[in-house]
Amino acid sequence: MSGVGRASAILASGTIVSRLLGFARNFVLTLVFTGLVTVIGNAYTFSNAVPVSIYALIGGGLVSAVLVPQIIRASAGADAGAAYIDKLVTIAIVFIGALTVLLTLAAPLLMRLYIRDEATLAVAVPFAYWSLPQIFFLGMYAVLGEVLNARRRFGAYTWAPVANNVVALASLALFLVLFGPVSATASQPLGVAQTAVLAGGTTLGLAVQALVLALVWRSAGLTYRPDFRWKGVGLKATGQAAGWTFGMLALTQVAGLIQNNVASGASGAASPSVLALSTAWLLFMLPHSIVTVSLVTVFYPRMSEHAAAGDEAAVRDDVGLVLGTVLLAVVGITAALLAAALPVVAVFSDTVAQARSVAPVLVAYLLGLIPFTVLFVVQRCFYALADTRTPFRFTVAQLLIVIPGILLCALLPEPLIAVGIASVVTVGVAVQLVVAWTLLRRRIGSPAGPRLRAAMRRFAVAGVPALAAGLVLLLVLGGFGDGWPVASRLGGALATVLIAAVVLLVYAGVLALQRAPELTAAADLLRSRMRR
Repeated sequence: MSGVGRASAILASGTIVSRLLGFARNFVLTLVFTGLVTVIGNAYTFSNAVPVSIYALIGGGLVSAVLVPQIIRASAGADAGAAYIDKLVTIAIVFIGALTVLLTLAAPLLMRLYIRDEATLAVAVPFAYWSLPQIFFLGMYAVLGEVLNARRRFGAYTWAPVANNVVALASLALFLVLFGPVSATASQPLGVAQTAVLAGGTTLGLAVQALVLALVWRSAGLTYRPDFRWKGVGLKATGQAAGWTFGMLALTQVAGLIQNNVASGASGAASPSVLALSTAWLLFMLPHSIVTVSLVTVFYPRMSEHAAAGDEAAVRDDVGLVLGTVLLAVVGITAALLAAALPVVAVFSDTVAQARSVAPVLVAYLLGLIPFTVLFVVQRCFYALADTRTPFRFTVAQLLIVIPGILLCALLPEPLIAVGIASVVTVGVAVQLVVAWTLLRRRIGSPAGPRLRAAMRRFAVAGVPALAAGLVLLLVLGGFGDGWPVASRLGGALATVLIAAVVLLVYAGVLALQRAPELTAAADLLRSRMRR
């Protein structure tokens, strides 16, 4: 197996285990909160919104967009980048630590920005005091992990979230043992001990996740000495690149704040709100995390090296190769999730009515999964080119659609607010992709050569009958009524597996009839890994 294949296998396996545990965690959460439509569950989700937003700013943007290329360039120096890394980690500890303290002290104000419903706000503030320290541990996980990725040590970064999910699951199990489930109609703040176990357990899991990376630091040949001399070794270049990245992500977080604020308008009613949106987004992100992120993370240092060498043709080939490989899986998985949307949501719901109210939210997100996947690859290509200004431009194009659209969702009836938000996000992603692809084509030429275009046609031809087969099966099983696929959590799980299996079999069968070379390559890779 090639180096890329081995690294991709490590990333994919770690991501799969982590995602499975993440599903288990979300499932247990719905047992704790008695479903997806609950004031206490929404408050808990809101309290985790700020740490996740800051992680998106630090981990999803600044670190991967700016620092990996800088680390690779610094590694060419006499000290193999050691001085740069020491300064980087020192800066991270100081600034992320200070930011964490300030935001934790400002918990009531932050929650007020995110939440309009007073009952939800009263529950969320005590949660927030326990949740906001997550910012430090998420930030350090991002910095330490991307340094390891730049050194091509991918395993720890991918497997550390497994430890996080194990700790989080243990804390939820402890809550159920000590206190039992929270009533779906409860709207008063929980006791101190209950709050500490729920929110504190989440924070403890993230602390363990960061600690795992710290423990493997030395085994990767890295040492750390605090260095407060922050001038030199390329930090100025990092700051210049980070300006556009921070601008882009700051606007994105404003959009996220508006989204949560609008969604909170349905929090006090028996309608899908932020917990439902969060769960639907988790399901949406499953194929993205397992397939797209794992493969792009492996190819990203290679793209950065080709970009640093000025070889734009190689960068273009990298993008085309990644897209052809990723979309083979993502198109099939999208069809499976669309067909099984109702039973999937039933797994996390306490009633058929809950499942029916949340399933449209998942469908609205899933319609944007393929554009979202392509956009992720295009964005990382610009980052590899050390161009953070262009992603800022096409992110602004998205936000010009998303922010007004989400604000208009506040005018919708409460049961439709969440599905309206998900639909606006999908439209915004599609617009962003059109702009981003146009700008990439101008920069390096179109990665969609004849081979990639032919592959995308084959995937579409296979995906449509596969989706149709899944929907017909759901109809036959009674899933569009009150049949067993939506009547219970167990029924939802069984129906999901059955429908997904049929969809993927039809998808693979139609690809085989087309003699798709991508299917043959994927089958060869699978057989190789099975033998190993």
